[in-house]
Amino acid sequence: MSEASKLREMSVEQLSFQLKETQQDLFRLRFQAASEKLDAPSNLKKLRRQIARIHTILHEKSAGTGA
Repeated sequence: MSEASKLREMSVEQLSFQLKETQQDLFRLRFQAASEKLDAPSNLKKLRRQIARIHTILHEKSAGTGA
C-alpha cells in the first residue's frame, strides 16, 4: 500500500495531527541543516513532499472529492 493511500484512510483529525508532527520534524531538520549537523539531507525533501501530500489529501476531503 502506498503512502498516499495510507493517508487517505485517515480522518481529518488524524491528518491534521500528522501534518503538525511532520512540520515540527521539518523545523528540527532545518535547524540541523543550518548548523551543518544534518546526517541525511534527503530527509528535508522527503518531509516537504509528505507535507504537500497531506495538504493535498486534506484539500480533497474538504472539497468532498476524497474517498
